Amino acid sequence: MRGSCPCSGGSYVRYGGNTACIAVHLDDEPPIVIDLGTGLRPLGYELEARIGAGRAVEMTTLLSHLHWDHIVGLPFCTPLLREGGRMEVYGPGQDCGTLKEVMDKVVQPPYFPVDIKGLHGQIEFHDVADDDVAIGSAKVKMRVIPHVGTTLGFRVEVGGSSAAFICDHQASADMMSVSPAVLELCDGADLVVHDAQYTDSEYELKATWGHSTISYAVHVAAEAGAKRLALFHHDPTHGDDDMDQILGSARDLPEAGKLDEVLAAAEGMVVDLGSN
Repeated sequence: MRGSCPCSGGSYVRYGGNTACIAVHLDDEPPIVIDLGTGLRPLGYELEARIGAGRAVEMTTLLSHLHWDHIVGLPFCTPLLREGGRMEVYGPGQDCGTLKEVMDKVVQPPYFPVDIKGLHGQIEFHDVADDDVAIGSAKVKMRVIPHVGTTLGFRVEVGGSSAAFICDHQASADMMSVSPAVLELCDGADLVVHDAQYTDSEYELKATWGHSTISYAVHVAAEAGAKRLALFHHDPTHGDDDMDQILGSARDLPEAGKLDEVLAAAEGMVVDLGSN
């Protein structure tokens, strides 16, 4: 749920301190994981507990981009440290090489003790951009969205329900217009998970850092006709008490009245979209 870097300490108990990692559970199918931040480590333990001891875990990952906070959890995912573990990763290729080539450069000595091949599990990388794919029973829409470096947003549709994941998103200069790609992904979604790293005052100093304000996240969800919004990618300086105030302020915004609910994403939070 955290942006930029993981955090620990008494100020991060209720909302959590791990960086971006969301699991989409589809009944008996392997989960779809959004991003590979440090939240992947506890998720790996949870997935192993779900399927039982001795059984290999399979998952598919939608990787928004390659900034450290969104990939650093990969070599700490326990299912990938075991034979039979499998992960398919869909993410953006880079100017300097394919997704696999770039990730191989990151997870290797001297930056990490072993390389990706040394993780025992099997990882397969797929370069994507503006693509639509089927993953099990889910239809997944991928679109390039504004951020620093090539970045993808995602929409997952299954059983009549939909969720959009706009994990890192550079707000527009006028703070009103919204990228057509973002609107397409969020259009009428049952849930939008959206970058909401900065308050308005913080954004004045960080307007070019690639992120959104809390108020802009509310605006995007309302503009797209979404039902629920989960504020995401919380700034490391925002402890639990700050997040309580941020959530309250977000819910008081006039455009929040167009939404059924505004949430602040927290570690362990479960949002059941059911079937429409």
